[in-house]
This record gives sequence, C-alpha cells and structure tokens, in this order.
Amino acid sequence: MSITPPISQENIVVGEVANGLPLTIPVYRLKGDGTGPSVYIQANMHGAEVQGNAVIYQLLEQLKTLNLKGDITLVPYANPIGCNQKSGEFTLGRFDPITGTNWNRMYHCNNQLATQFAQQYSDADDQVLKAAFKAALTNDVEQQLNGPNYRLTTGKRIALNLQKLAHQADIVLDLHTGPISSQHLYCPEYAIDSARYFNIPHVLVIPNDFDGAMDEASFCPWWQLSEQLAQQGREFNVQVEAFTVELGSQEKIDLSAALDDANSILSYLNYKHVFVDAPYKPKTMTRYGCQLNDYIAYYAPMGGMVEYLAPLGGHIKAGEPIAKILRMERYLSEQPLQTLSFDHDAIAILHFASASVNQGTELYKFFTNVFEL
Repeated sequence: MSITPPISQENIVVGEVANGLPLTIPVYRLKGDGTGPSVYIQANMHGAEVQGNAVIYQLLEQLKTLNLKGDITLVPYANPIGCNQKSGEFTLGRFDPITGTNWNRMYHCNNQLATQFAQQYSDADDQVLKAAFKAALTNDVEQQLNGPNYRLTTGKRIALNLQKLAHQADIVLDLHTGPISSQHLYCPEYAIDSARYFNIPHVLVIPNDFDGAMDEASFCPWWQLSEQLAQQGREFNVQVEAFTVELGSQEKIDLSAALDDANSILSYLNYKHVFVDAPYKPKTMTRYGCQLNDYIAYYAPMGGMVEYLAPLGGHIKAGEPIAKILRMERYLSEQPLQTLSFDHDAIAILHFASASVNQGTELYKFFTNVFEL
C-alpha cells in the first residue's frame, strides 16, 4: 500500500533587510524511507528566471502522491532580493545591485578539504567516508556563516545558506532559464551518462571544476575527493551528482511546459532510485552534446535593432543568416539593413532578450562541434 508523504514547510532566514527585518526563503520537505538518495532542488536564483517556481509547483503536486525512498528538499524563490529587483515592467536580478557580482557565482569551495580527508580517512569504508565528508562540507559552510559578519556580503550570505541545504543531499538540481532560450542542461563530465535520463535535447558538458556556481559547489568537492583517493590507488565513485537545468526563457511561467519539465526531472530521479515503483521514464529523443570550450558566444558586430532568425534548438549551417540588424540612422548614407551570419555549423541555444543592442552585446550562444549522446 502506497503511503502519501506529508509536505512540511520552513521559512529559513538568509539575512536582514535595511529595516532590520529578516530576509527569508521558503523550504519544502518530503521525507522518504531512508533507502534512496536525498535530493535538493532550488529555483529563481536569478530574478527574472521564474519558470523554476512553476516546475517546483508541478513537482510537489506529483511528489505528494509517490512513495519516496529518499528525502526531497525544494526551494522556490531561492533569492528573495533578485526576484523583487524590478526596473519598470522588467525583472533584473542577475547581478547583486550593490557589488555587481552574478548571484550564481557566490558559492564556496574549500579546495583543501578533499586532500585532508583522503589522508585522514584512507582506511575508512565508503559509507563512513561519505557521511564524514558530507558533515565536513556542511560544517565548512557553517564556519563561513558564523565567522566575522563584516566579511559576508548579502549575496554571499544567501548563497551559503542555500549551499548548507544542498550539501545535505546526494542529488542537486539548480533550475534556471536563459534570456530567450531553448532547454539545455549543464552536465559535469563524470555524470554524462545521467544526462540521457532528462528529457532535454541539448547537453553542455562542463569540466569537473569550480567556477562559483551552485552545481559546481555541490559536485566539485566530491570529484576532488575521488581524485585524491585515486592517487592512493583507491576507487571511490563521485557520490554527488549536480546539474544546472535551463528550462527555457525568462520573465514568464508556463504551467503546461512546467509539467513537462517536472516529468523530465522525475524521469532522472526515478533512474537514481529516489522512488518506489514510479512510472517515469526518459523520452526517446536524440540528445546533442557540446563541450564548454565549444560553446560560442556571438557578439553584435554593430549596434542596431535586431531581428533574430536562427531557430532556437535548430541546426544551422555555416554562412546561413542568423539575424538582421536595422540601422535607420544610416538609411541615406549606407545600407540600413545588415544580415549577420555565423561561420560554424551550430545549434542556436539562446539569444539576447531585446531587439535593441549595442555593439558588443552577446546576441547568441551556439553549440559547435556537436556530438550525439
């Protein structure tokens, strides 16, 4: 007989605003029976990237009917400042307005911890090592939070509080969107087999290195520990998988698409044995991969008003038109309508949100040197 897991809510404090009142975020939890991996999912770290909240809603609607093996923690509105960062009718919230730092580049990684543990726990069995390292990661973040308050920016404090939750999980999913974007997945090299269980056609393969983001802060310490132990001749698999899931475009929610996105996530979680007898399976589709070094940003060679021509998620051939730029101030002095092309075969993944661009604006991002997974 299936037992419906209850959903609990806690509002955790991640800082204070100028009038001294607490800055809080909602955290939803579902308890499993303890036999499967634990899961952490967050959304809306960047203010305009709101679709993840709709996906968390659709996940909760289905998770409450499932028999869970692993505990699941879900955090919508992960950045309460970013999602309220408005300018007119537009949401900003990609960068901390005080420091200018990307909200998703403030996480913490102690590169020395893995070396220390590989020496200290060289003879411990895998489960003891895993539990001790997970506790050490959480403690390391708590030390950052409990250190001198004057050393922490608002964004860093929010990031550390989120990271403390994420370090308790075996699977971490950070839900984002692009400006105007197709679905794609940021996947570390060691976890590429798992990418086939999401219903996402485009996979960006990233190095197993830390560059400040939540997914990297979650998997990099475990990758480092695995590498350190390998130098001692011991095989220790990376114990945590973490991905950034790009759901589509910013500044809108689509509940129908969110249900599809939720089913995609549930397919992956079912593959990881988070549920008992769940029906979720990956769709049959061709999935295309691209290495991070082959993910090319295309910057506007001139200023003007842009008509974007390259279909997102579509394959283009080298030399094909990808955009037209209209420059009406030059109507009488030169050709006012310029056609742009790209010199690679590629897949267009995302483009700038506005038609009005300065010279040097990032117009597109393209997968190049594409391969099938």
